[in-house]
Amino acid sequence: MDNKGRAMARWAGPVAGACGGVSLVVTAALTATGGSTGPEALAVVELGALLALTVFAARWSARRAGVALTALAAAAGPLSLLRRAPVTQALVAGVAAWLLVALAAVGTGLYLRLLDRRRERSVLAAQREQRLRLAADLHDFVAHDVSEMLALAQAGQMLAAHDPAAGAAQLAAIESAARRALSSLDRTVHVLHRDGAGAQEAGRAPLPGLAQLPELVGRFDAAGGAHAVLDCSAQDAQISREVSMTAYRVVVEALTNIRRHARDATRVEVTVTGPGAEGLRVRVRDDGRPVRPGFRRTGRAGGGRGLAGLSAQVAALGGELAAGPALGGGWRLTARLPARGPER
Repeated sequence: MDNKGRAMARWAGPVAGACGGVSLVVTAALTATGGSTGPEALAVVELGALLALTVFAARWSARRAGVALTALAAAAGPLSLLRRAPVTQALVAGVAAWLLVALAAVGTGLYLRLLDRRRERSVLAAQREQRLRLAADLHDFVAHDVSEMLALAQAGQMLAAHDPAAGAAQLAAIESAARRALSSLDRTVHVLHRDGAGAQEAGRAPLPGLAQLPELVGRFDAAGGAHAVLDCSAQDAQISREVSMTAYRVVVEALTNIRRHARDATRVEVTVTGPGAEGLRVRVRDDGRPVRPGFRRTGRAGGGRGLAGLSAQVAALGGELAAGPALGGGWRLTARLPARGPER
C-alpha cells in the first residue's frame, strides 16, 4: 500500500464511524422527543454524505475496526428517515429500501478495495519479474565475464615470467572483460534507478543473441585452456529476439560451467542448427573428465541460478534443456527452442 493508501486507511474508518455515530444519536434523540428534524434538503444532504462515507470506509478502512465503523455509517443514513414522519408501514419500507442502497454502497467500496488489491499484486508481480530478469542478466553475463577474467589472469601469471609481451596482452584482455562486466552492472543499476514504464523499457533493452555468438566463443577460445569452435547455421532473422537471446544464454551458461568445473577440457564444440521442424537446436559439448554426479548438472558452485533457472526459462518458451555425460566422454548441454517462441 502506498502513502496515500496508508493515510486513507488511518482516517477513513474513524471519520465514517464518527459521522454515523453522531447521526444515530441525533436520530434517537429526535425520535424520542419529537423535536424538529430540520429542512428536507438537509436530510437529503445528510443521507448522501453518509452513503459516500460508507463507500469511503468500505474501501479504505482497516479490516478489524473498519467493519464496525462502516456498519455505523451504513446504518445511520437509512435510520435517519425515522426523524421525518411517524413510524408507519410505508416508512419502514422506505428505511428497508435505503438499507439496500447502503448495502450497495458497502459492496461498491469493497469492489474498489478489491481492485486496489489486484493492482498492488500486479505491481508486485511486475517488480518481481523485473528483479528476476535483472538477476538473470547478472548471473548469465557478469558471472561469465568474471570467470573469463579469472582464466585470463591465471594464464597471464604463467606467461608473464617467460613472455612479458604475451602477459601484457592478457592484461589487456582482462581489462576488456572487466569493462563488459561493468557495462552489465551499469545497465542493471540504471534500470533499478528508473520507475514505471521507463524501467520496463530499459529492462527490455536488446541483449546479445545469435549474432554475438562468434565473439563469445572467440573470447572463450582466446582466454586459453580449451580450444572452442562454433558451428552456427541459424540466423537472427529466422527466429524471434527472445529465442535468440535465450540461445545465447544457453551457450554462456555452458561455457561458464566448463571454465569452472572442467578445467582439464581441451576442446569445446558449440553447434547451433535450425530452425527446422523441431525448432532451433543448441548443443555445447566438451571433452573434460567426469566429475561427481549432479555437480555440473546443476552448474552450481556455492549458489547461483545455474541450469535450473535456465531450464525454467527455456521451458517458458516451449522448449527443452538437458545436460549430462556425452557419449565417448565429456559433458554435453543441449537445448531445443521453438523458432518464434510461444503464442502470446
